[in-house]
Amino acid sequence: MSHAAALLDWLACAYGGREQRAARAARAAGDGLLETVAWLGTAGHVLDFDDTYLPGIAHLSAPTAPAAIAVAADLDLTVGAVLDAHAAGFEAMGALSRAHPLYEGGWHPTAVCGAAGAARAAAVVLGLDEERAGAAERLALLQAGGLRAAFGSDGKSLQVGMAAAAGVHAARIAAGGVSITADVVGAPDGFAAAFGAPRALSGSGNHLAVEENWVKPWPCCLMSHSAIEAATRADLSGSGPIAVTVHPVARRAAAYDEVADGLQAKFSIPYLVAYVALRGEPEPSSFDGVEADVQELALRRVTLMTDDTLGESEAVLSLAGEEVARVEASRGSPQRPMSPEELAAKCHLLAGDRLDGLLDNRDAPAQTLLDALA
Repeated sequence: MSHAAALLDWLACAYGGREQRAARAARAAGDGLLETVAWLGTAGHVLDFDDTYLPGIAHLSAPTAPAAIAVAADLDLTVGAVLDAHAAGFEAMGALSRAHPLYEGGWHPTAVCGAAGAARAAAVVLGLDEERAGAAERLALLQAGGLRAAFGSDGKSLQVGMAAAAGVHAARIAAGGVSITADVVGAPDGFAAAFGAPRALSGSGNHLAVEENWVKPWPCCLMSHSAIEAATRADLSGSGPIAVTVHPVARRAAAYDEVADGLQAKFSIPYLVAYVALRGEPEPSSFDGVEADVQELALRRVTLMTDDTLGESEAVLSLAGEEVARVEASRGSPQRPMSPEELAAKCHLLAGDRLDGLLDNRDAPAQTLLDALA
């Protein structure tokens, strides 16, 4: 896929999420540049529908798109400036997220790496040279944070919005000439020491992050998507037990069995499989609350197991001990990418036709992107 397609997907998610509780709270905090970035970052991530980079387990557009759009609009620059800045921040954040074992340590990679990605995006918009852009990223890393404990709560999207704002703030400070020459990442008391030493890279280290990016067909945890698709392929109308087997990483990500609200439901494979059985494929409105009959079916019939020989995104669904569906990589993955028509349909679901052609004219004002999200 292209960076422009990832940005379009994010725009649709931000419009669709703008009235969610967390986004409203972020917007109510103020209307300055940093508050606008935090609002956009929250709105674009709150539905958990935004594009995802599996090698880093991070949503690379979530903090970088808000930084690029808000800063470019503030400076009366163009859509082209947004596109270039988003792409630069996207790749910088992808490289950082895939290099460190953040998820295993309980960190939320999108928030932890988001400040640096947003700093790079903002630095490009501001026209900073490489020395100052690097200083912006290093300054942003001094503020890095974000926990997986927030999953299933408003905190998940809010910490991404706050990371995006921190990155923009760092870039604006760096533009003033501040010197951050320390080895923030590799020093004995630096980023790697705090968040995890760099891991050996294979495959993804030689490619652009956007080439391995996912566009989600369902607004919930990516690690549940293969289980959802497996459920769509099976006949679950009976009354017997449903067994779903996933990789341990998927189990850690989608950690809820019994859920208390719609946000937690996005991170519950049993609930999502039961939802497919009773309602069909989930949409944003599917998570307005918890449906009692879905919860009851999930608790009564669905058993979730792990198998570390599976791929991280793979799911196997069995009925009465017999495998009936296996999905190695779900729809929207790099192996099975969305077509332009499917992406357009997703955008129309979330935003109607208001985004049609919005990125086609690089000379259009960046403000038009901000206005489209109002």
